Amino acid sequence: MASYSSSAGDGAIGDASGFSDIGATGLERNAIWREEARYDHHDRSGSAIGVMAGNPHIPTGSGFAWRLAAFYAALFMALGVQLPFLPVWLAAKGLDAGAIGMVLAIPMVVRVFAIPLAARSADHYDALRTAIAIAGAAAVLGYGALALAQGMAAIMATFAFASACYTPLMPLADAYAFLGLRRRGADRLPAYGPVRLWGSAAFIAGSFGAGFLLDVIAPRELIWLVVVAMMLAAAAAWLLVPLPGGEAPARRPPRPTSGLLRERAFLAMGAAASLIQASHALYYGFSTLEWQAAGLGGGAIAALWALGVVAEMALFAVSARLPITPETLLLVGAAGAVVRWSAMALDPPPAVLPLLQCLHGLSFGATHLGAVAYIARVAPAEQGATAQGYLAVAQGLVMAAAMGLSGLLYARWGGPAYGAMALAAATGGVCALAAGRWSAAGAGAR
Repeated sequence: MASYSSSAGDGAIGDASGFSDIGATGLERNAIWREEARYDHHDRSGSAIGVMAGNPHIPTGSGFAWRLAAFYAALFMALGVQLPFLPVWLAAKGLDAGAIGMVLAIPMVVRVFAIPLAARSADHYDALRTAIAIAGAAAVLGYGALALAQGMAAIMATFAFASACYTPLMPLADAYAFLGLRRRGADRLPAYGPVRLWGSAAFIAGSFGAGFLLDVIAPRELIWLVVVAMMLAAAAAWLLVPLPGGEAPARRPPRPTSGLLRERAFLAMGAAASLIQASHALYYGFSTLEWQAAGLGGGAIAALWALGVVAEMALFAVSARLPITPETLLLVGAAGAVVRWSAMALDPPPAVLPLLQCLHGLSFGATHLGAVAYIARVAPAEQGATAQGYLAVAQGLVMAAAMGLSGLLYARWGGPAYGAMALAAATGGVCALAAGRWSAAGAGAR
C-alpha cells in the first residue's frame, strides 16, 4: 500500500527515516529507533533485511507475513459469511425488514466509538498486538452470545457488543502490518498488499462456502459459521509474532492526537478515501437487484462479485513492486471509480459487466492501499493505530450516509443513479489531488 524514503530529500515523508517505525507504538517503536541508529539508511545492508540478519527478534521474515496472512484470512472469512447472510439469519429469527435494517445499522454506529477507543488504548499502552488478540477473543464471545440470543432486544444488545469488538480489528491489524512488514526502497510499496490479498481470498471462500451450506443447514444455524471463523481469527491473533520491545533511553515527545485532525493534508486524504469508497454504496446495495432484473442468474451474479474481488487481489499481489505514491494510488482509484460508475449509469449490456467489475481493483483496491499507506507515512509513530482508526470512522460515517442516499436515488432513478456515485468519486479525486499538493508543500517547508 506507497512511497517511502529513507532520507529527508525524498519527498513528503521528510525525516521520518523510511517506514521502519510506521504504525509503531511505544516500546515497539523505541526498539526500532535503537536499531536504526546503528545503520546507514542509504545502505541497503542497513535495511530491514540487514537488521533482521543480526537481530532475529525483529519481525521481517516470512513467518511474520504468513501468520499475519492467516489472521487476515480468518477475519475476512467471518466477514464473507456475515455480510451476505446475516440478514438471512435475522429473518429466520423472525425479524421483519425494518428490524433487520436497524440491526444492520448497529456496526456503523458502534464503530464511531469503539475504533477510537481501541486505537488510542493500543497506542497509549504500547500494546498493539495484545489489543488485537483481546478484541478477537471478545468478538468470539460476542458472536457466540448473538447466536444464542432470542428476541429483538437481545439480538441488538449482543450484536452491538460483538461489533464493538470486531470493528477495531481492521484498523489495528493494518497498523500492526505496516510496522512488521516494513521494507526499505524509495518510492515502493511495502509488502502489505501480498499479505492482505489473503483476506480478500478468504472473503470469497466464506461467501461461496456459506452459500453452499445454506442449501444444507437451516438458516437459523448460519450464525455459527461466523462464530467458527471468529474463533480461527482469535487463535491466529494470539499467534501473531510479537513486535520488538524493550526500554528506550529517550522517547520522542508525543504530539497531541488532535493535532493530526488540524492538518489539512490529512483531512483531505481522509475525505478523498471516504468519498471514493462511499461511491460503492449503490453497487453494494442494489447491483444484485439490478442484475437480477436484467435476467442474470444467481451463478452469474456470484461470479461477477467474485471477479471484482479477484481484481482487488491482483492489485494487492503486485503492490509491493509498484513505484507509486499513496496520493497517486488515490487518484488512480478515483479515476477507476469515475469510469466504472459512469459506465454503469448507461445501463451496459451484460457482456460489458465483467470488464467493469475488473475496475474494482482500482476503485476499491487502489483507494484502500493509498489511504492506509498515506496514513502510515505521515502519522506520528506514537499515533499509528489512532490515525488508522480515524480513517475507519470517517469512511464508516460517509458510507452510512451514502447508503441512505443511494436507496433514495435508486428508488427514483434506477441504474442512472450511478451517475451520482461517479460524481462522489470525482470529488474524492479532487480531494486526493489537494492532499498531494499540501503534503508536498509541507515536505518542502521541512
